[in-house]
Amino acid sequence: MGSQPHPLPTPATSAGREALAAILAAPERAVIALDFDGTLAEIVPDPEQARAHAGAVPALAALAPKVASVAVITGRPAGVAVRYGGFAGVPGLEHLVVLGHYGAERWDAVSGTVAAPAPHPGVTAARAELPGVLDAHGAWRGTWIEEKGQAVAVHTRRATDPSAAYAALRDPLAALATRHGLILEPGRLVLELRPPGMDKGVALAEYLREVGAGSVLYAGDDLGDLPAFAAVEKLRSDGVPGLLVCSGSTEVPEVWERADVAVPGPSGVVSLLTALAAVL
Repeated sequence: MGSQPHPLPTPATSAGREALAAILAAPERAVIALDFDGTLAEIVPDPEQARAHAGAVPALAALAPKVASVAVITGRPAGVAVRYGGFAGVPGLEHLVVLGHYGAERWDAVSGTVAAPAPHPGVTAARAELPGVLDAHGAWRGTWIEEKGQAVAVHTRRATDPSAAYAALRDPLAALATRHGLILEPGRLVLELRPPGMDKGVALAEYLREVGAGSVLYAGDDLGDLPAFAAVEKLRSDGVPGLLVCSGSTEVPEVWERADVAVPGPSGVVSLLTALAAVL
């Protein structure tokens, strides 16, 4: 056991306290699952500039050998999350798994390779129409299209009025998604078009079954993390303890209100992981 620079927070709920106790009692059966953007990496205006918090990899490397598994679950392509996270070739992270595109892609540190399906044709078609949709609604200026392979996203954080651009685009992009058999996933000033049947809850539940998890901690910050929260809540009802962590403030109240623990963004997540590693 090492020094503990930050004390472990006390979960606000009895289910959260039970889950933390289960993780501490049997860490070898615990899975630590984390979102990337907004959880391990700060939200930035240009998503291509997002990088993991400087303390994230050291914290994960200290924690990973003490638990059953660490999994990063993200809407990004798995390979992009690995690069932006700096996860490859790190001692201590030999068994890290990155589930990209909400679980449609998977990178394993053991092999260093990504397993991915063929792109959805609806994503290709919607991507071709996006510039015209943005232009038609006067929201092209300052918006940012993020190419995600299995999905495509429109960011409004750099627009002159980010919230107005987001509101103006939500219905047109929902219609575009419907025309091409996709779903629209809203987030923090981002609207993502992706195939149905892909979400973090499905990815998390399948992975936890695969590894036979006895407990789980899941940390996220945005609406796309709510399916994972729901999966943990379902596991609780089935007798598997789960701890829900909100990264950030009340910017996304739907996440904050359902969490057992709230921490101040990626720095808070790093502090939590570091404290957990110190006591295991």
